[in-house]
Amino acid sequence: MAETDFSTLVGLVEHYSPSGDERLAVAWLVERMRALGFGEAFVDGGGNAVGVMGSGPRQVVLLGHIDTVPGEIPVRREGIPPHEILYGRGSVDAKGPLACFVDAVAQAGVTDGWQFVVIGAVEEERESDGARFVADQYRPDFAVIGEPNNWDRVALGYKGSAWAEVTLRREQSHTASGEQTAAEAAVEAWLAVKAYADTFNAEKSRVFDRLLPTLRGMESGQDGFEQWARLNIGCRLPVEVTPEAWYEKLVDVASDSHLGGDCHITVERVGYPVPAWEGEKNSSLVRAFLNGIRQTGGTPRFVYKTGTADSNVVGPVWRCPAVVYGPGDSSLDHTPDEHISLEECEKAVNVLTRALQVLAAK
Repeated sequence: MAETDFSTLVGLVEHYSPSGDERLAVAWLVERMRALGFGEAFVDGGGNAVGVMGSGPRQVVLLGHIDTVPGEIPVRREGIPPHEILYGRGSVDAKGPLACFVDAVAQAGVTDGWQFVVIGAVEEERESDGARFVADQYRPDFAVIGEPNNWDRVALGYKGSAWAEVTLRREQSHTASGEQTAAEAAVEAWLAVKAYADTFNAEKSRVFDRLLPTLRGMESGQDGFEQWARLNIGCRLPVEVTPEAWYEKLVDVASDSHLGGDCHITVERVGYPVPAWEGEKNSSLVRAFLNGIRQTGGTPRFVYKTGTADSNVVGPVWRCPAVVYGPGDSSLDHTPDEHISLEECEKAVNVLTRALQVLAAK
């Protein structure tokens, strides 16, 4: 394998690009892909950076994201090769994986019968607008989604997510009446949601298969006629529970917690819910990655994540063999100490290049 010079990674990280402000980083990446020999490189209608290598009838889409969470970190390299570390916002989540996609496709080059498409998607850290745009633009034979999971691991599952505001209202009563307040009713509703999740999870050994509800906010108030309390509830969903099923259950559980009471309960959906995604383990794509990891000196491992990724958006649409792959320690995502090992990035480029070559040889 050719030695990686890390110019793609460093250049991407140097172009700070929090969600909503990716334009300069996108333009830079398009120019970088042109310089690396991509046959086409452009900004698509969703604002994503797209590079295309080859024109064969079979297609692999490598979908990374170019946006980051806010909070600029001074870009710097520390250590002595081969143990250098790159610091900077997005180095792990997820410009490291995206840069590896670009460099690996450049190394693989034009391959007879195949087209490799690299996408640097925008807005992944908010509502995945970039991925939602490309979901209807491509129908790949295989897909690779870029997220940090360490160079020798392949992710085959990401939990779904659904957010809601649960509001409870009741008529105003005197403070000396002893009647339940709207705020107390809201606490009861949350405890009922937690109890339901605990029952659902009782026989589930994997966290990936459990409901993981969280109370992310609570507020209450009153005027002269009415009290109200509002809960902001999020839930990480397993494959067997769709967002629609979760919202229906949330209404039932919150309502059942007040049978006989006089609270009026409403559940309002917030943002874009996404279903959980689980990839096929026995596919030629997975086998190609296992080969690439072994050829690079690693012992392959699988992982199922409790967060969400763009795989949750495109997976149900594309319905093709897919994996999530990328270098980096995901525990550093969104932290002020975000950094990545350049040695690990080089190994990831080698894994990806090898995997594309093995896949294309089938």
